[in-house]
Amino acid sequence: MRTETSSLKTRVYHFLEEPLPGERRAHLFNYFMVILILANVASIVLESVPEIEAAHSTAIFIFDAVSVMIFTVEYALRLWVAPEHPRYLPLSPARARLRYALSFHAMVDLLAIVPFYLGPLVPLDLRFLRILRILRLLKLTRYSAAFEALARVVYTQRRPLIATVVIAGMLLFFSASVIHLLEQDAQPNQFGSIPQAMWWTIVTMTTTGYGDVVPITPLGRMFAGLLMMAGMGLLALPTGILATGFVQEIRKFDFVVSWRMVASVPLFKNLDALRVSDIVSALKSRNVPARYAIVRRGEHADAMYFILSGDVLVDIPPEPKRLGPGDFFGEIALLKHGKRTATVVSETECSLLILGFEDFERLLHDIPELETQLKSATTERLAELERAGVTL
Repeated sequence: MRTETSSLKTRVYHFLEEPLPGERRAHLFNYFMVILILANVASIVLESVPEIEAAHSTAIFIFDAVSVMIFTVEYALRLWVAPEHPRYLPLSPARARLRYALSFHAMVDLLAIVPFYLGPLVPLDLRFLRILRILRLLKLTRYSAAFEALARVVYTQRRPLIATVVIAGMLLFFSASVIHLLEQDAQPNQFGSIPQAMWWTIVTMTTTGYGDVVPITPLGRMFAGLLMMAGMGLLALPTGILATGFVQEIRKFDFVVSWRMVASVPLFKNLDALRVSDIVSALKSRNVPARYAIVRRGEHADAMYFILSGDVLVDIPPEPKRLGPGDFFGEIALLKHGKRTATVVSETECSLLILGFEDFERLLHDIPELETQLKSATTERLAELERAGVTL
């Protein structure tokens, strides 16, 4: 019985948290949950319109109740399978569930259902409950890779972002103090104290400019102009920090994707991670359409090619040879420092990795095992060409 329960828990865990390859039902469930969350947000927004609420209050309540039942079951199942999560494996089941319950996603899931149960029990303002229910929108963060990327960027850039907030706070207090000194005699009601002056300072720093409070003294206006320019520069700081973080995140993602693609090429499968990383840094990706001449016989050789996806035809007698994902071509001319021995045309749309001549020479020098494998494969191909009567 314990084994069956454990097996069921593992299946539920993979269904909810880490879908296995080809698990279509898990992806359909995720799509369903995203649609349900968006429908709930739309329902909450429409409910705020008095006419719609009066006409459809029963339907809205039933939809909310059904949604909360689904969210509650989902929350309970995620809590049940929490011990299956790799990061919680060293913990006891109780501690694993407690640790999961305190995580961000679990807290969001809890906030999505709590308002429904609080309504009949606690005499809360309906508007307050509506605001709590709109927090269901945060559940989308579980199903969006973009939100995860944003969270990673904010976390990795937290120190410069915190430094920006500290600088903004220092500028706020300094500017409020200065404008208080410059304007307190002319406008005691608006700038009579530093806390009063902070409202104008915030509006000016953010270049919002409501115009409800403005300096009237020459020095006050001059300082206001300087503060506006400083505010524009300050607002640009977090934008630049986040943009840099996103660029780094994209580069890491591209590197991981390229690493996996390179590691899948049979020629590189026996190389260690350091060697593969070296190769990744040297390769360039290229996509070509179908029926495209990638290289032509007699051309000067400046690169070799690895096929990630698609098929190509190598024009050698007596009939063209087809190459597919994992195969490579163009190495013979590079090794012999000669011209292309065949024309290669894409049969379908292809994704290729290109290794230039200089990087080719460097990698062969730095990775002896790669040179051995490549020369062995080239010897076989040269023998095939000679048997076919191709003059090199």
